[in-house]
Amino acid sequence: MKNILTLNAISPKADVAFDDTYAVGSDVANPVGIMLRSFNMHEYDLPADVIAVARAGAGTNNIPCDKYAEQGVVVFNTPGANANAVKELVMAALLLGSRKISESMDWVKTLKGKGDEVGKLVEKGKGQFVGPEITGKTLGIIGLGAIGARVANAAIALGMEVVGYDPFLSVESALSMSRHVVRVNDLDTLIKTSDYITLHVPLLKDNKGFINGDMISKMKDGVVIINAARGELVDNDAILTATKSGKVARYVTDFPNDALIGEENIVCIPHLGASTPEAEDNCAVMAAKQLVDYIENGNIVNSVNYPACSCPRAGAMRISVHHLNQQNMIAQMTTLLAAEGVNIENLLNKSKGNYAYTIIDTNTHVSEHTVQAMNALDGVIRVRVIH
Repeated sequence: MKNILTLNAISPKADVAFDDTYAVGSDVANPVGIMLRSFNMHEYDLPADVIAVARAGAGTNNIPCDKYAEQGVVVFNTPGANANAVKELVMAALLLGSRKISESMDWVKTLKGKGDEVGKLVEKGKGQFVGPEITGKTLGIIGLGAIGARVANAAIALGMEVVGYDPFLSVESALSMSRHVVRVNDLDTLIKTSDYITLHVPLLKDNKGFINGDMISKMKDGVVIINAARGELVDNDAILTATKSGKVARYVTDFPNDALIGEENIVCIPHLGASTPEAEDNCAVMAAKQLVDYIENGNIVNSVNYPACSCPRAGAMRISVHHLNQQNMIAQMTTLLAAEGVNIENLLNKSKGNYAYTIIDTNTHVSEHTVQAMNALDGVIRVRVIH
C-alpha cells in the first residue's frame, strides 16, 4: 500500500487518480507522498519515506523547495489549473478599479432606514462614484503565462487594447493568445503606455517590490494597478504614496495586509483568486495525477525544484536518479551498469539549476550491489528502482 498524506482538505475529485493500492488521508502513517494547499511546511518535520510533495495550486512559497531538492524530494505544483478562476477575478478587478463599485456599495448601506428618501438620495449621491469605462483603454499585462494569456484574450473581447510583456513566453501561451495582443520586448514601453497594469509573474527572491516608486514614476498619471499574483511583488510604501498623490488612481490587490486595508483608492480582496470549486477540483486532480505518475513511473511534470523529465516506459525496470548538475555523472552511472552487463533500453537526462534527474530503462535485472554503488557516487542524491 502506498500512503499519501494530506496536510489540507483536498477536493475528493483527486480520488480519480488513486487506485486501490493507495491509502489517502490526513492520518496515514509512513507516507510516500504529500498533498497540500496552504499548509506551511517550512518548520514541518518531513517524514523519512516521502519522495514527493504535490501542491494543489501554483504558488509554492509555503514549501522549502530548495531544502527538499537537496534531499531528492520532488515538489510539484499545478500551473494553469486555476487559471480561469484567477482570470475571472482579474476581470472583476478591472471594473472595481474603474467604477468605485466597492465604495458605492458601502455607501448604499448607510441609506438603510431612509425609507422613501432612498431613491432621491441615490440620485443625489451617485456622482461621487463616477468612473471611466474600460473599453478602448490599454491594459498592460506583465507575464503571459496560463493566467496572463487568458486575461489578454478576455480584455480583447471587452474592447480593450492589450500590451503584453514576457521574456519567457512559452509556445503554448503564444498559440493560445489573440493575434490582437501586442507583445513588447521592454518593460518600460508597457509601463509608459498602459492605462491599467496587471501582474502575472511568480514571486522570486530577486523580484520582491517589483512595482516600486521608480517604476510607478514612469507610469501614466491615473494608472490602475491590479495584483492577483503575490502581495510582495508590490512595494506597500510606494503604492500608498502613489494612491494618495493620485499618480495611481486605484490599486486592486488580492493580498490584503494591515498597511493597505481601509486606505482610500485601495481595494483589498481576501485572496479569492483560486477560490472556486472548479479551480480546487482542477488543482487537486492535476496534483494527484502528477504525484502518481512520479511514484509509479518516475516521471516529473510541473516540478518547481527539479527539471521536467518524462518519457514512456521502455523496459521492465526503471532506475531514476536525482543528482547534482555536474560533469561525468552519466558516464559514471552507465559504467556501473556496463560492468554488470546491463543493456540500457532508454536514457533521459535533464537539468535545472544545480540539480539534474536521470531516467534509465532496462530489461536486464540490476543487482542491489550496483544500485548501492550508484547511490554512493559523489553528487548522487537519491536512486530509486521502479519495477
